[in-house]
Amino acid sequence: MKVSEALKSRITCRAFLDKPVPETTVRQILEDAKYAPSGGNLQPWHVYVVAGERLKEFLAIIAEKQKTATFGEGTEYDIYPKGLKEPYKARRFKCGEDMYATIDVAREDKAGRLQQFARNFRFFDAPVGMFFAIDRQMGLGQWSDLGMFIQSLMLAAREHGLHTCPQEAWAIWHKTVSEFVGIPDELMLFCGLGLGYMDESAPINHLRTDRAPLEEFATFSGF
Repeated sequence: MKVSEALKSRITCRAFLDKPVPETTVRQILEDAKYAPSGGNLQPWHVYVVAGERLKEFLAIIAEKQKTATFGEGTEYDIYPKGLKEPYKARRFKCGEDMYATIDVAREDKAGRLQQFARNFRFFDAPVGMFFAIDRQMGLGQWSDLGMFIQSLMLAAREHGLHTCPQEAWAIWHKTVSEFVGIPDELMLFCGLGLGYMDESAPINHLRTDRAPLEEFATFSGF
């Protein structure tokens, strides 16, 4: 698969098949992703991978806690900036509306939206869950490095016919995640990610989010 094909076919998958992914495949994806660039070659990423019975055990804990804490334990960072301005605010709004439209959940259907939100915390039924953490000493540049590592992982997954769902939503359960997978205090949980085979028949996986035209974000000179 060409890199351009991996980029264009990668989506945020929100419905996975009940089909296991071999550990050897997951290890190969991570082996490939480790060649992502990082400033000074710091390689500031830490990954915790959970599958099988261990994943079921973890998701059961989360499901029990959700009964009394729908929105988790709070985050250690702002997932979105406060007072998000345009055009970013409109893009985020449209993305949400388009996603819920695929599953016929109206804006006024609060229960339906909460039910879909809760599916985040089942990794949308992905057979493999990953958590990414970064040392608290690191700054904005190293957070960018972590993002490039995660992107590399998602593209490597496409080579194996797999899809992913990167989920900053997991940040609201940072205490429970850290305790379960053993993230030390000096590391901060950034996000989770589901990995598996996409359910092609699920309407929500038919969503393709808009992309701004080149003229909107790129400036050229000297050509």
